[in-house]
Amino acid sequence: MELIINGEAVTIPDHIKTSAALLNFFQLEEKVVIVELNEAIVAKNAHQDTTLSAGDRIEIVHFVGGG
Repeated sequence: MELIINGEAVTIPDHIKTSAALLNFFQLEEKVVIVELNEAIVAKNAHQDTTLSAGDRIEIVHFVGGG
């Protein structure tokens, strides 16, 4: 399935169906992240139930510490 992630076309395996699975695929499930799906922020408790479709526009923002 092809998605637009952070402005770039990305092909992900077809078994990834939810935003939670997408975070797991990118190894971000343990990080504090904000997920936006088609210009709407997805609540953290909704990641398991938020399904993805081909062509969806996703923004993933995660925080990086440092100084």
